Amino acid sequence: MPLQAAAAVRERILQSRMLLALLAFVLTLPSLAAAGIAPAPDAQTIVDRSVEANQRDWKAAPRYDYQECDRDADGHTRTYDELMVRGSPYERLIDVDGNPIPRAQKRVEEQKLEQAIADRSAEKPEERAERIGDYEKGRKRDDLLMSQMAVAFRFQSQGEATLDGRRVYVLKATPRPDYDPPNMEAKVLTGMEGTLWIDAATYQWVRVEAKVIHPVSMAGILARVEPGTQFMLEKAPVAEGIWLPSRFTMRSKARVLFFFTRRSQKDETYYDYQLSSRDRAVERLLPGNRR
Repeated sequence: MPLQAAAAVRERILQSRMLLALLAFVLTLPSLAAAGIAPAPDAQTIVDRSVEANQRDWKAAPRYDYQECDRDADGHTRTYDELMVRGSPYERLIDVDGNPIPRAQKRVEEQKLEQAIADRSAEKPEERAERIGDYEKGRKRDDLLMSQMAVAFRFQSQGEATLDGRRVYVLKATPRPDYDPPNMEAKVLTGMEGTLWIDAATYQWVRVEAKVIHPVSMAGILARVEPGTQFMLEKAPVAEGIWLPSRFTMRSKARVLFFFTRRSQKDETYYDYQLSSRDRAVERLLPGNRR
């Protein structure tokens, strides 16, 4: 067979194989759709949907009581009941180093809770507004930082993975050079990069890891967050459509007045979320209502 004829035959065979491969792919699309498998959205869409999911969680969080275990740098732990009482949290110690506190100390903690309930129930309207306002101020700060993530970073897909038994999208986040933070608190985002593991079914954050990559001033000339600062947040479902934090760790390094270096760390675990019934319990503990 002449060389030109042979080349033409090989070309037709290659084209036929390509057409067959394309046909096979097209034929598989209906079965993929039936199985609920769809192409992954682009990275920004995944992030936008995750911010929407986190907004729902943020709104639901005040409705829940939970337990929190704090571990210090030496490995010692203290566990608390975190209770919503009259519009803001109250912390009650229940365990030290894995052991329930002694009965006498438990009674002291119960008395302190009852006193806090009585004090909050007797507040003047302006006093209650100030207390709840302080709590909401911190929540609004967290909400702002969460919403700013979508515009402060460039997101790049790193593919998919399995984490805690869930199919997740893995995204790399790097700071946008043109990002203009709306306030000093959001400025910290300009010096950070991180990785997000986002649940493919619900767009909830399964894990977020971030680190400071260059110094960021946080209070004018008073303090600066330094490289070496790292954060990790994990979330888990607590109710239908609601995920709340299950663990938070932080190792921070800051320079105060540009002379003194301050290091700190947190390792907090959150669990046993329950819809708060504290207001009903408050009514039972008020004078005249006790049984």
